[in-house]
Amino acid sequence: MSSFPLPALHTAVARRAIAREHGTPSEVLNAQRRQRSATAQALGGGAPLPRARPAPRAEPEHAGALGRSRPRVGTQRSSLFSKKGFVYGTVEQPVKIYVKLHQNSPVLICMDINRANKEIVDPAYLWIGPNENTLQAYREPDYSYHMAVRFTTKSCVGRYNDLLFRVLKKILDNLISDLLCHVIEPSYKCHSVKIPEGDFVYELFIAFQVNPFAPGWKSVCNNSSDCEDATNRNILKARDRIEEFFRSQAYILHHHVNKTIPAMHFVDHSFQVVRIDNCRPGFGKNEGLHTNCASCCVLCSPGTFSPDADVTCQICVSVHTYGAKSCP
Repeated sequence: MSSFPLPALHTAVARRAIAREHGTPSEVLNAQRRQRSATAQALGGGAPLPRARPAPRAEPEHAGALGRSRPRVGTQRSSLFSKKGFVYGTVEQPVKIYVKLHQNSPVLICMDINRANKEIVDPAYLWIGPNENTLQAYREPDYSYHMAVRFTTKSCVGRYNDLLFRVLKKILDNLISDLLCHVIEPSYKCHSVKIPEGDFVYELFIAFQVNPFAPGWKSVCNNSSDCEDATNRNILKARDRIEEFFRSQAYILHHHVNKTIPAMHFVDHSFQVVRIDNCRPGFGKNEGLHTNCASCCVLCSPGTFSPDADVTCQICVSVHTYGAKSCP
C-alpha cells in the first residue's frame, strides 16, 4: 500500500513556519538594530506622558505583587478602559475594574469621560472605593487546542492505519517541540463513509489535543510563577504551524492530480480546531457576573472555590476568602 509522504513534508513545513515567526537572520539583525535605536531614543530624553489628575493607582488586595508590564496576550479589561490605560467612573453606578495579576494596575480617574474632556476650575473630589465588589483580580486562561482531522485508508483492518497514526503524531510533536508544546490524548477510529454520488470509502477520524506544557515548559517562565502569556503565545504559534502543515498536505494532493493518489492521504477541508480554556486553581469564569471580562479567569469570590483546571468557581458556603482552592 502506498502512503502519503508525511515525514518528507515535515521538514519543509517546519522551516517555513519558523522563518515566518522569526524572520531570516538578516531580518532579525535589522530588527534588533531598530529596537536598540528606539530604546536609546526613549531613554535619552523623551518627555514623560502627561497624566490626568488626580490619578490614584488601584492595587487589588489579593492580586499578589505587581511588577513591571511585560508583553502579554491579554489586556486590562473594563468597559470604560481607555487606550492610554485610564479608567473613568460613571455617575449612574460603580465601575468594575479588572487588574491582571503581576501587571501594572490601571490609572483611575476621579471623573467620568465627559467631565474629563472639559476644563474644570478648582474641582473637588469625593473618593468612594474601590472595594472588593468593584476591584477584581484576574489572569488569562491557559489555552490548549482540540484538533481533528481525517485521512483516507484502504481498509479498517491491518497495521497501516496504526502506523500512519503513530507517524503523524511524531511529526506533529517534532513540529512544535521547540515551543515546548506537545500532542496529548491522541486517538483515532476507522469508519466507512458514503460519498455523495459515489461509493463507500474508509476514513480514519483522528483527534488529539495540543497544549503548551511539554516537559521543560517552565523554562519559558524566566523564574516567574505567572507566565500564561508566554505559554499562550507558544500554543498560538503551535496551532499556526499545525494548520500550515495540513494546508501543505492539501496543496501537495491537489498538485499531484496527474499522479496516482496514494491510498492513505489527507482529506481536504477535514481539519478542525477548537480552543479550550482552563483556569488555574482558585480562579474561574462567570460571564453573568463579569460581563466586561467574560473571557477572564477571575479570582474566586468568598463562598466559592476552584480546586483544579476547570473554568468555574464552585459554591462552598464555608469559604470566607478570595481565591480558595478547596472547600473546608
